[in-house]
Amino acid sequence: MAIKTLEIKELESKAANVYEAIVVLSKRSRQINEETKQEFSQRIESLVTLPASPDEVEDVANPDQLKISLEFEKRPKPTEESIGELMADKLEFRYKEADEKK
Repeated sequence: MAIKTLEIKELESKAANVYEAIVVLSKRSRQINEETKQEFSQRIESLVTLPASPDEVEDVANPDQLKISLEFEKRPKPTEESIGELMADKLEFRYKEADEKK
């Protein structure tokens, strides 16, 4: 996985300053990560577990489970997704205290 560079000026243009952009990106990355965890858990739970006979070794993996795991590993990382959303102007954010004063 290659590391992509990001222009600080471009990032700063999407928020009031670089630090604000980083906070927005980190919060969105956490949201994406939680959504992915939930989706993964739901898909793994929906699988029917293979009955294990006493003769089988317990380290045998379920092929469907491996397939789902590999699918999730190939997805872009949450930080990469959040940066893409911010750069494409798909993220909206506001200050919490501004909402409380209203």
